[in-house]
Amino acid sequence: MTTIIGQGDFKYQVAEGWGKLPAGWKFGDVAAVGIDSKDRVYAFNRGEHPMVVFDREGNFLNSWGEGVFKRAHGVQMGPDDTIYLTDDGDHTVRKCTLDGKILLEIGLPGQASPYMSGKPFNRCTHTALSPEGDIYVSDGYGNSRVHKYSPDGKLLFSWGSPGTDAGQFNIAHNILCDTNGLVYVADRENHRIQIFNGKGKYEGQWGNMHRPCGLFLTGGKCPLCYVGELGPHLPVNRNMPNTGPRVSIYDLSGNLQARVAAEEPHGTGVGQFIAPHGMAVDRHGDMYVGEVAYTSWAASYPTIPRPDYVRCLQKFIKIP
Repeated sequence: MTTIIGQGDFKYQVAEGWGKLPAGWKFGDVAAVGIDSKDRVYAFNRGEHPMVVFDREGNFLNSWGEGVFKRAHGVQMGPDDTIYLTDDGDHTVRKCTLDGKILLEIGLPGQASPYMSGKPFNRCTHTALSPEGDIYVSDGYGNSRVHKYSPDGKLLFSWGSPGTDAGQFNIAHNILCDTNGLVYVADRENHRIQIFNGKGKYEGQWGNMHRPCGLFLTGGKCPLCYVGELGPHLPVNRNMPNTGPRVSIYDLSGNLQARVAAEEPHGTGVGQFIAPHGMAVDRHGDMYVGEVAYTSWAASYPTIPRPDYVRCLQKFIKIP
């Protein structure tokens, strides 16, 4: 049976069973997903094999990162066939080749800055690249900051503080940069995306979302921002309608284009989500969503024992 989710011009067929792991392997939480110029898919996850690489059809190609990464969190694809990986458990950002060779390391492995000190890093979450190649880092769980680095890893400046006012963050969870140099930060627990210029000046914000978690920006003349929303997770509001978990699509003026979710969005069924944490869209319009399903299970289902296996990666094929 074919499962279709989405709205209007953004309808997708769920690619059931996509992503074939070797016998005996299983994913940990898939925190982030990247796609290279050859449509290879990079699943950054919290299992024994941190980076698992597939072709577009879901065939396993290789893995790497074993013994290097402590807790996968963010993926940013570079324009030069490189990949930036944010490890919130190790408080580092590493720029790597597509086969795992480390080219640049920012942060001190295993050493967190003091909680909410504003100094990098305390559980950094994601990276973004400016048009000039500067590196933005959202930081994150133990800080409420954005740091800007030069392409060679020199800290240029930082901005942000804890709170709910403009320019403040309550879990700066994800970050991206558009071709005009504007910076978009998923301010997760403030239920918004804040927008800044390249100097850290507040420019505005988008609402109409619930716990924005993952971000992905398409290219082209009219780019779109895909937002993975965790939705409510407390027992008192987990089943509230029209709040997620889901993927929402916005234009760069903040206008909602579509919601992508099953009719009953929360769960382990085909096309449902538990915790859409990271995502990517390929040049064909197909969407890949990584979920931190193991981590989120206890919060989402406090009275139900967690199963040995939950789905952590889904592919959705764009319907023309």
